[in-house]
Amino acid sequence: MSALDAIDARELPRSSPAPGLLGLAERGLLPDALIRHGIRRQCAARLATERAGGVAAAEARQQALLAELRASALAIHTAAANEQHYELPPQFFQLCLGKRLKYSCAYYPTGAESLDEAEEAMLALYGERAQLADGQDILELGCGWGSLTLWMAERYPNARICAVSNSTPQRLYIEEQARARGLANVRVLTCDVNRLALPAGAFDRCVSIEMFEHLRNYEMLLARIAGWLRPEGRLFAHVFAHRTHLYPFETRGEDNWMGRHFFTGGLMPAADTFLWFSRDLAVETRWLLPGTHYARTAEHWLARQDAAAGAVRAILAQAYGPDSAALWAQRWRMFFMACAETFGYARGQEWLVAHYRFARAG
Repeated sequence: MSALDAIDARELPRSSPAPGLLGLAERGLLPDALIRHGIRRQCAARLATERAGGVAAAEARQQALLAELRASALAIHTAAANEQHYELPPQFFQLCLGKRLKYSCAYYPTGAESLDEAEEAMLALYGERAQLADGQDILELGCGWGSLTLWMAERYPNARICAVSNSTPQRLYIEEQARARGLANVRVLTCDVNRLALPAGAFDRCVSIEMFEHLRNYEMLLARIAGWLRPEGRLFAHVFAHRTHLYPFETRGEDNWMGRHFFTGGLMPAADTFLWFSRDLAVETRWLLPGTHYARTAEHWLARQDAAAGAVRAILAQAYGPDSAALWAQRWRMFFMACAETFGYARGQEWLVAHYRFARAG
């Protein structure tokens, strides 16, 4: 499946299959085992690219990328992120995700948990590691379909939750769920993070789950969050990361399919990336989870999509048009397979999940 490496998917019509082997995969004409084999080959190729020239060359590339991030806008291609993930009907995610609609890595402490149990386990882990407590003012950046927002509102009824999303459908869904559950302590804002303005010193906690990977200028981001937090406030962030390598998705040929269809403007942080941006907020504690947790999560998503294939295709026909529903159903299957194989690669010791708790620097 090495032909995939040569395809610049950004140049292809999104409503048409790609040429060559990638197109056969997108049309569902290749077995899953072969697609997964190709994904693992791409993982190996990625590692070879990032390690080329030895540690000195790899470090020089990382430092150059860090300099680019400091000079970048806070976020790029925010409209593309909405189109690719967050403007789809919530019914699609209700079919594929767990009960909490947690569109991020779940936690499998024994490895035998159901998806619903693993979602709950990760949410509880956030509460512990972020040191959340009843009565706090909590800001959530990038709230998705409300898994953590609604969990916090239920668990801490005297807390005041301000959730921020770039997606109107997500805001409407969370507001509807909050009303249905009788939760009056939730406020949801729809705003591009580049333009987000909040009162200074208004929050005890800021939490963010798999949003930092969509952002670029972390120095600017952490400065803004520091301004929104009270002096003793804390930021908790959950990101997916590579153990040592930082890279953007859209600039490398082997990842262009992912960059075009699912992660335009996205970034794969290294586990230490945020340690380089400690001017205003500094990492107080870090935890690393093997990527096997994400691999299991993605396998559950894929199994749920396959179990509801007809209903999924009907929903995707609304989003992409009836002529493209089958293509996009297979692309979503391939996306879930890509997540499973990437984070499961090398028994989860290369691509992983990182948790950080930040405190005010100095």
